[in-house]
Formats: sequence, structure tokens, C-alpha cells
Amino acid sequence: MSALAITCRGLTKHYGELHAVDGLDLEVRTGECFGLLGPNGAGKTTTIEILEGLTEPTGGDVEIFGKRWATDERWLRERLGISLQETHLPDKLSVTEVLTMFRSFYASGRPVADVLARVSLEDKRDAWYEKLSGGQKQRLAVACALVGDPQLLFLDEPTTGLDPQSRRQLWDLVIGFRDEGRTVLLTTHYMEEAERLCNRVAIVDHGKVIALGSPRELIAGLGGQEVIEFAVDGDGAPDGYAALPGVVGAPRAVADGFALTVKEVHVTLPALLEHLRASGRVTTRLSTHHATLEDVFVTLTGRQLRE
Repeated sequence: MSALAITCRGLTKHYGELHAVDGLDLEVRTGECFGLLGPNGAGKTTTIEILEGLTEPTGGDVEIFGKRWATDERWLRERLGISLQETHLPDKLSVTEVLTMFRSFYASGRPVADVLARVSLEDKRDAWYEKLSGGQKQRLAVACALVGDPQLLFLDEPTTGLDPQSRRQLWDLVIGFRDEGRTVLLTTHYMEEAERLCNRVAIVDHGKVIALGSPRELIAGLGGQEVIEFAVDGDGAPDGYAALPGVVGAPRAVADGFALTVKEVHVTLPALLEHLRASGRVTTRLSTHHATLEDVFVTLTGRQLRE
């Protein structure tokens, strides 16, 4: 099997004048959890649907484990597991019936009982789908993707709307799958999730990859490990902030104020407060945090992840 689980070159998808994917290049290694991050409308879901063989690209080249959808579709279907953004299953089917149905789609796969245990739904095996909680439905959707014993698992925003306990249960499932040497392609809006699960991430905007690397590498690329966010009364023009000691790059607008990426908070913060005092401005909000992938994204694009 190829050392690369996914390879795409010059991938495009056009809907009239809209270029949802615009010359995207990507490589996902076998055995890693790879994250696609970006704002709504950045082209993430369209990209995944092309990789899954659900959407025809306008142009470009895609290989999954060295195979192509045009010539090796059946081979690929036996080795992929797919969990879409939204899954709707028949209300009156039990959990066991749902998994038995999905298991029948594959020539080989995992026993239904094993998959139920893996997603912690053993006690719901006879429950109708309509009786499940939101977290249980989401775990069942992932179970449907796992029952064919895939080598590559696609998860498109799998934890959106879940409570923290359900989210962490799915994290454990993904970590276990990856630790078996299998591959995960994940999209998410939760930066803690991406940092916890992903070996590497690609940040996508306007249908292109604009940054690629491990979470640690991308955060280090900011040049500073800490962020100071603050707001002041009045017009709050960012006069002089970039010249403060320890500030890396230009200040950026966030919410009602500004964010400064800095090397050392204890050096920059006193200088910032003195600068504001000397300018006759009053601080209305002040906080600090370690730099995150969201800081990387906003620095690169100037847009929040959920825009």
C-alpha cells in the first residue's frame, strides 16, 4: 500500500463563477490524523467530497492509496469509512439493525458487536435511532463508518454540537484508530480538537492551502508563543503598539479591540499598560493566552474560523 494515503494535485471544483476549490495540492501520509481547517465556505467539505469519490472535480488529479476513482472505485469503497457533517438514519431501526445494514455493504469488516463496544453503545444495541441522544447518534454515525474495517476514515466536523463528554469519547476513538496505523482525515472548527488529534494540519482559504505543518510548527511560525488581547475606550487606533518590546508583527483587530503576538508576556504587558496610560486611554478589556491555531489562521487570513 502507498506510503501516502491521499495525494491530490491542482484540484479544482467550479460552480459557475464560484471556485470552491482552486488549485489545491495536498498529501496525507498513511498512519496520520490530518486536519483540514478553515472558515465556512473555504472549500473543505467540497475537497473531502471529491476525495471520497462523492463529487467529480472540475480539474486536477486525485489518488487514494495510489488508486484512482475512475478505475478502482470498488477497491477504494472497501477501504474507506465516511462520516458526513450530518447523518440521518431511519427512526425505527435499532442501533444493531443500522450497523448490520451498513456491515452488509462490505465484503469483509468488523463484527457488529465489536464496533458497538468501540463506540460505547453496547447498552443501546436495541434502542431505536429516534431514542438516541445527539452524542449517541453521532457515535453511531462514526460506527457506520468503522463497520467496514476501513484503512482511511473521513470525519467531516464529527463533534459539532456535542457536549464535552461526547466530544472526548469521539477523540478517544480517533486516537485509537490512528494508533492502529490507520489514517484519518478530519475537518473541525474546534482548535483544541485539532491540536489534540492531528499530526499535521492544512489551513484552507478560498479553495487553496495557505499553511501546512504540525500544530506546533504552525504556532511557532507566528514568531511568538503568547497573545495579548485588549480593548480601550475611544477610537482605539493601534498607534505605537507594533513598536512595543517583544511584539511580533503588526497588531490585528479582534472583536472590539486588538491582539498582539508577543515573545514574552511579562516584558510586553507592562510596556503596553504604560503606553496606554501615557496616551490617556483606559483599558476596558485585557487577557492573555498561549498562541493557538486560531491565532495562526486569523494572522494569515484576517478572518475568524466561524465566519
